[in-house]
Amino acid sequence: MRSGLCTHYVAVNIHWIDATLLCGYLLGMVAFGMWMGRGTRSSAEFMVGGRSLPWWAVLCSIVATETSTITFLSVPGLAYTGDLAFLQLPLGYILGRWIVSSILLPRYFSGELFTAYELLDRHFGSIVKRVASLLFIITRTLGDGFRLFLGAIVLQHVADINMNTAIIALGVATIVYTFAGGIRAVIWTDFIQFVVYMVGAAIAFWILLGSIDGGWGRVTDLAHAAPDGDKLRIFHFNFDLTGNYLFWAGLIGGGVLAIGTHGVDQLMVQRYLSARSQGEAALALRLSGFVVLLQFAFFLLIGTALFAYYTQNPSAESFAKSDRVFATFIVEKMPVGVLGIVLGALFSAAMSTLSSSLNSSATVLVNDILTINKDSDRLRLAKWLTVAFGIAQIVVGISGQWLESSVIGSVLAIQSFTTGIILGVFALGLANGKVGTNSALFGLVFGLMVMTVIKFGTPLAWPWFALVGSTMTFCMGWVHNTLFNSATNT
Repeated sequence: MRSGLCTHYVAVNIHWIDATLLCGYLLGMVAFGMWMGRGTRSSAEFMVGGRSLPWWAVLCSIVATETSTITFLSVPGLAYTGDLAFLQLPLGYILGRWIVSSILLPRYFSGELFTAYELLDRHFGSIVKRVASLLFIITRTLGDGFRLFLGAIVLQHVADINMNTAIIALGVATIVYTFAGGIRAVIWTDFIQFVVYMVGAAIAFWILLGSIDGGWGRVTDLAHAAPDGDKLRIFHFNFDLTGNYLFWAGLIGGGVLAIGTHGVDQLMVQRYLSARSQGEAALALRLSGFVVLLQFAFFLLIGTALFAYYTQNPSAESFAKSDRVFATFIVEKMPVGVLGIVLGALFSAAMSTLSSSLNSSATVLVNDILTINKDSDRLRLAKWLTVAFGIAQIVVGISGQWLESSVIGSVLAIQSFTTGIILGVFALGLANGKVGTNSALFGLVFGLMVMTVIKFGTPLAWPWFALVGSTMTFCMGWVHNTLFNSATNT
């Protein structure tokens, strides 16, 4: 197990000014979240914020939620070791969001829904809804637990503390304000955290460029002349089902993945349901795709600049993982005062995703799996489940120290694994002609078996997981329904 940012562990004595800024920011976020959630007296306020949040806050929350430490640390690492090919993926994300806003959003606003999976209850009954909800909970707990681990790497490095302690500290800080304020606190802190992490990343990029002899011009020269190929190249049109970052994998696979993550995943659907209207939710969703594209481009260019910097200033030790290149630069090269701000930005990226995950998991369990009628009991249970899921993610985060691959690949593979299956079940519900409960369950189980074989037994690239999972789930559910006419038995 490696415990440092490089192959060796080097403690950084953080200046008291930076420590004060960082601690003040973290405490401020907790206090702000608790204040924004004041007066939360019903489960509806805790879960969907009274359905009264403005589109621009929802937009920033959507972007901040999918911008964890994965984006802040892993995406620059991709450009550091490769090129800008990752930018092909958000092209599909934009396409997928427009499809979601046109097809699925009207259905979510056709009633007073709390979760995405209540639609499945309408079509197939509670069994399918509960199975889909359980898959969501498992996926979120695993994926976001690994995100927590990545955020804790830097805290461990600068504070010279045990990795487990760093993971617990970051997890507990997020649990506190999510427990107190619910989705309203989550969305408003997401808004603040979006601004903070973008400003922090911009400051770090400015300092990085200033540390490179020749500035941006030299960055482009070194990138074009890189031994492993042009590092400013974006498009790769070759068709290879084992390649993660190729044009068709990004456009088609990424598009289907976005329909799943932003169309049938409670983490995002809960934000739409908190908006003032369907129109405002659609505006926030559609614009978020372009914001994410620009954001990914920015963090990839940071990675390109890091390549130029370490070409001119080789590190004494090789990096254990590409995830840790930007983190190393931050903790070793940021001047006093600036380091505290940039660290606050990094932790903003981590906390925004984690808080959203905790609240949405608790909401799904209370609404879709458990049966609780009294509203005060629903609210109380949702709060304590927030704590329980926070603890579960801390446990997963601690286990993330044994990951051998890039964290971003692991997280996106986990996300794609179940997203396509749930999307296939939704497609069965929306299909012309009634598909029975047994057929939907058959398709879901078959999709799980196929994806298990593909994930662990084939080299298929993860951007295709959602497409394969949704297609197999839908087709086998439809075939089962046609052969056995299970609709007559529901």
